[in-house]
Amino acid sequence: MTFNQLDLSPALLAALPADLQRPTRVQRLAIPAVLAGRDLLALARTGSGKTLAFGLPLLARLDPANDRVQGLVLVPTRELAAQVSDALQPFATAMGLRRVTLCGGVAQEQQEAGLAQGPQLLVATPGRLRDLLSQQKLTLEALRLLVLDEADRLLEMGFWPDIQTLLGLLPKERQTLLFSATLPGELEALATGLLKDPERVEADPRNSVADDIEERLYLVNKSSKVPALISLLNTHDWPQVLVFISARDNADGVARKLAKAGIPVAALHGEKDQAVREQALGEFKEGKVRVLVATDLMACGIHVEALPVVINLDLPANAPVYVHRIGRTARPVTNRPIAAPRQSAASSSSKAGGKPLLPTGA
Repeated sequence: MTFNQLDLSPALLAALPADLQRPTRVQRLAIPAVLAGRDLLALARTGSGKTLAFGLPLLARLDPANDRVQGLVLVPTRELAAQVSDALQPFATAMGLRRVTLCGGVAQEQQEAGLAQGPQLLVATPGRLRDLLSQQKLTLEALRLLVLDEADRLLEMGFWPDIQTLLGLLPKERQTLLFSATLPGELEALATGLLKDPERVEADPRNSVADDIEERLYLVNKSSKVPALISLLNTHDWPQVLVFISARDNADGVARKLAKAGIPVAALHGEKDQAVREQALGEFKEGKVRVLVATDLMACGIHVEALPVVINLDLPANAPVYVHRIGRTARPVTNRPIAAPRQSAASSSSKAGGKPLLPTGA
């Protein structure tokens, strides 16, 4: 199947990159349902193509002649807001639609100026959207379509009370799409009350890992994790490596040790201000630093084409977070991730096999 068979407008089809002609599974399943006006519950992990799965039909259903907000995409972090907004930009332009990104870390006055231009689409984090609504800087009375992206993360990060307040401000007659990598019981119950007779799309088995991701495990003592990481990085010529760590203070410590070993590295966590975070992420994407050490919250929204390796220096507490983490290496088929147990350093797609990098007594 090609995108030409999905009843998308000629303008959207023309805006597709030349190398993007065949939809992913979630795009094949979701786009027709959204175009038909159905509510949607879609289980699709990071890297599955979910942004275009909701973005293309969303844009197709907005009216460029109407200067009121008709579409809203809610995401958990500013990084993801920027990523989604950037991904939709060429398609919105092709449709004659205006979009505004609303998130913290950016001057509110700048966002208010964008709202004054009459955008049809908002991509927003709950906190900044709540603030602007409470200040009566915008209204959502004309909203026709709501998207909750990474809904499991929205729930996990405590945004659901804000979302429930927001729902009270929206027209009851609207189309709602919920996209999530995982579906914990609490989220499933909330979705039942939020969605009306939804089409259900499961692009992958729950809490599953993409077939083209190769996972390896290296067992080492806790004290040997960083030396094992350095050994792994020195053994392989991966151009970019995303390292996940549980605590933000440890992120800086690990980054210092890698830098001391001569490895170009940056750390990304919530204690760094927005400008520093953007610089670190930009340098990583541009290849100026080889390794990015990040916490889960700050890594949400990281999008790097052909990211070859994800290393879990600390394992997350649950499977859904693990799926989110390593999904960042599933985007192109050449990607591979790395996984690690609670007292281990991670493994990789390399041909080093599953043998320990360091003696377990080291």
